Amino acid sequence: MLRKLLRKTPLAWLQLTRNKVRFIVALSGIAFADILMFVQMGFEGALYDSAMKPYRELIQADLAIASTQFQTLISTPNFQRDRLYQTLAHPQVKSVSPLYISVAGQWRNPETRQNRAILIWGVDAGNPSVRLPDPAQQIPQIQQLDRVLFDRAGRPEYGDVANMFMQKGELEAQLNNKLVQVSGLFEVGSSFAADGNIITSDATFLRLFPDRRSDRIEMGLIHLKEGSDVQQVKRELASLLSDDMRVLTTEEWAGVEKSYWETGTSIGFIFGLGVAMGFIVGIVIVYQILYSDVSDHLAEYATLKAMGYSDRFLLSILFQEALLLACLGFLPSFLLSVGLYQVTYAATMLPIKMTLERATFVFVMTVIMCGISGAIAMRKLQTADPADIF
Repeated sequence: MLRKLLRKTPLAWLQLTRNKVRFIVALSGIAFADILMFVQMGFEGALYDSAMKPYRELIQADLAIASTQFQTLISTPNFQRDRLYQTLAHPQVKSVSPLYISVAGQWRNPETRQNRAILIWGVDAGNPSVRLPDPAQQIPQIQQLDRVLFDRAGRPEYGDVANMFMQKGELEAQLNNKLVQVSGLFEVGSSFAADGNIITSDATFLRLFPDRRSDRIEMGLIHLKEGSDVQQVKRELASLLSDDMRVLTTEEWAGVEKSYWETGTSIGFIFGLGVAMGFIVGIVIVYQILYSDVSDHLAEYATLKAMGYSDRFLLSILFQEALLLACLGFLPSFLLSVGLYQVTYAATMLPIKMTLERATFVFVMTVIMCGISGAIAMRKLQTADPADIF
């Protein structure tokens, strides 16, 4: 594609590469603006993906109920457990499972002995309703008191728990100043809200939080009978429950979580502003390059006009230069951003990765950016008058 573009735009290519230093500076400026957009969008995507990951990869249910005040896992209002059991009156509901959630867990690193906050999930030991890598082995483990499953994809500040567990087959640790046994591993990963996760039984959860009442839960998970219409049952359960309860699918709850981080906090705005700033910086850089190029060759452009070339032809050269800059500046920014994503993932454990949609979006933004710069610089080109040189 790039070779075809170069063959079709020989004059624009010669104009750009005549001054090698200016050309390299232009590409560097565009690459910098693109990297800025890639990084901001990468962090924003990692924020949303990590926030929605527990709903998509951990919770296993057809529907879930929670308080209408629910906004995010890190601040979940609880409700009476009896409200969950109310849903069993619906003929299509097969079973229900209460879910306790707390971000107030304190995990003590078995190596450094330092405490660090961790998200704790308390599940019904008889019907956990969570996805586990080895449920046949792990469910019987957490049915025993003071047994927990540890998130191996959590932050390294929790300690090298996964390797220690693999070596010993079991690991004793402290959680909320109580001794617990790590009896298995699972993988969810860190997020902006929590650096790691613990899964345990509801009985162990209540021992870890003695002030918690057993009849107050954060979320209720509902399993439907095979062949049930999920959306129809959701509407009927919403009518069955009072207005203070909300019934959604797990994917819809993931959307609620994303909406909180997107509009309920300043984080989404900050990342969006970073993308906009990168776009503006790119426009300014490309405009300066194209404007300087036109200014340096204004006499030549005027001569071409005197020879009979139209303004349309001369403007096409300018836009070809802008398109070449967009394509050539995007390539190094893409490769460098992929590397930066890998470095960021290793440092933060956030699910940041390059996607086709993001790469396409940044490329289109780069073309628009260079096109706007060309349109602004076009005014200088239109001033090229043959009378000025004859």
